[in-house]
Amino acid sequence: MTSILLYDTTLRDGSQREDISLSVEDKLTIAHRLAAFGMHYIECGWPGSNPKDAEFFARANRMRLPARLAAFGRTRHADARCEDDANLRALMDAGTPAVTLVGKSWDYHVSHVLKTTPEENLAMIRDSVAWIKERGREVLFDAEHFYDGFLANPDYALATLRAAAQAGADWLVLCETNGGKLPWEMEAITREVATRLPGARLGVHCHNDTGCAVANSLAAVRAGVTLVQGTVNGYGERVGNADLVTILPNLQLKMGHEVVPEEGLRELTSLSRFVAEVVNLKHDDHQPYTGHSAFAHKGGIHVAAILKSPDTYQHIDPERVGNEMRSVTSELSGRGNIQLQARRLGLDLDNEAAQHVLGQIKHLEHEGFTFEAAEASVELMFHRLDPAYVRPFELLDYFVITERRHGRGLLAEATVKVRVGDEVKFTAAEGNGPVNALATALQNALVDAYPVLRTLHLTDYKVRILAGTAGTAANTRVLIDFQSGEASWTTVGANANIIDASWRALSDSMEYALVRLGA
Repeated sequence: MTSILLYDTTLRDGSQREDISLSVEDKLTIAHRLAAFGMHYIECGWPGSNPKDAEFFARANRMRLPARLAAFGRTRHADARCEDDANLRALMDAGTPAVTLVGKSWDYHVSHVLKTTPEENLAMIRDSVAWIKERGREVLFDAEHFYDGFLANPDYALATLRAAAQAGADWLVLCETNGGKLPWEMEAITREVATRLPGARLGVHCHNDTGCAVANSLAAVRAGVTLVQGTVNGYGERVGNADLVTILPNLQLKMGHEVVPEEGLRELTSLSRFVAEVVNLKHDDHQPYTGHSAFAHKGGIHVAAILKSPDTYQHIDPERVGNEMRSVTSELSGRGNIQLQARRLGLDLDNEAAQHVLGQIKHLEHEGFTFEAAEASVELMFHRLDPAYVRPFELLDYFVITERRHGRGLLAEATVKVRVGDEVKFTAAEGNGPVNALATALQNALVDAYPVLRTLHLTDYKVRILAGTAGTAANTRVLIDFQSGEASWTTVGANANIIDASWRALSDSMEYALVRLGA
C-alpha cells in the first residue's frame, strides 16, 4: 500500500486558534515531541512575522530534529521582484530544509484580495517557487482555496498548479481553506486533478468548518494524495484543522497505508494528551482513538459481551494507539462493569462482591451521587470490601464557619477532629472558602501520620444543585479533583447540605491518596 506522509502545522495553523498562545519554549517542546513521534514534516511558523518566530527558527535549527522543518510564507507581492521581497528573504533566513509557499488559486481572490491580474498571479507563483528552489530548498506550494477555485474556474485553478510545478515545486498541496466541502466533492475534484496532472506529488490541507476535515482528507487520499496536512487534536482557526491524531490511525489501521511504525502508533494517545497539556487546553475525553472515553463502556450488556470477547464492542484493540479499555460505573452498569473496572485496577472481585458494589452504586446514584467521573470513589469501594483493609482515619467531628471580618474580607474557618490509629487529632485552618478550609484542616490533621499527603493539591471543585424529588433527600452533588505530581483523581459526595457533601468527597480523596500513593 502507498506510503503517506504527514505534515504537521500545529505550530503555525494550530496556534491560530483563538485560545492558544505558544511561547518559544512551548513551540520547541512540541516540535521535539512531534519529531520523536515520527512526524515527517513540521511547519514551524511564519518567519519575519514576529520576534518569537525568529527566535524559534534560530533555536529549532540547532536541535537537528529527525523531521523536516518547514517555514511558511506567501508568494512575492504583485509587480515586485523576489529579491526585494522581505517575506521571501525571511523564508531563506529561517534556514529550514523545506519552505511552504501559499498562493492564490481562485481567480475571485486574485481580483478581490490581491487586486491584480490572473496573469500576474501566475507569475508571482512561478517566480517565488523558482527563487526558493534556486537556493536549494524543498518547496511545497499550498494552493489556497483550491477546491472553491476549481469549482468556479477549473482551468485557472489548474493553471496555478502548473505554474508552481513548472517552476520546480516538489509538492502541490490542494487547500480546502474555507472548510465547506463534503467528502464526495473532495474525492471527485482531487481525482480529476490527479488525472490532469499525471505524476504530480499531491497533498491536501483541510479545515473543519463542516465537521468533515478528517473525512475530506481521507477522501483526498483515496483520490491520489500522498501528503496530508493537519494539526494535533485538530487545533486551528475557527473550528479547527484536520485532526492528524484521527487521520493517522484511519490511514494505517483502516486503509492499510504505511505511515509510522507500529511502535510509533502506540505513542499516539500520549502525543495527543501531551500537546493538549502544553497548549493549556483540556484534552477532549471523547476524541476518537485517544480520548479517555474512546474505549469506555457503560451499558451492562456491552460490558458483558466485552468480557467474553473485546472485539464485540470495539473496532480496534486500544493498545494499538496507546489507549486502554475502561468500564464506566453508573446506575446503568451490570455486574460485568464492576468486575472489568476492578480487573483494570489489578483487583479480583467475585460475583457476590461485584453485586454488592453494584447495589451500593445504584443506591447512591439514586441519592444524587454520580460515579462516571469519580473513579476514585468506586475504587475505594473495592478496597473496603477486603476484610484486611483498615481505613486510615475516622472522622469524629468537624465545624465550619464563614464570616466577613473588618479589614480581612470574607473568611472561612474549619476545625476537624479525626482518629488516626489510637490517636485523636484536632486541627483548625483558614481558607478562602469553607471547602478549602476543610481540606486544609483535614490535611493538617493527617500529615504527621501520613507525610505523603503534603504533596496533595486541590485542583478543582464542582457543585451541581439537583432537582429535588420525593425519592431523594440529596439536592447537592460535589465533585472534587486532587493532584499529586502526575497523578490526579476525582471523588464525589452528595447530601442536602453542601458542606457535608463536600466532606464526603474530601475524606474519600484523602483516603484514596493513601491507597494510591502509599501511606
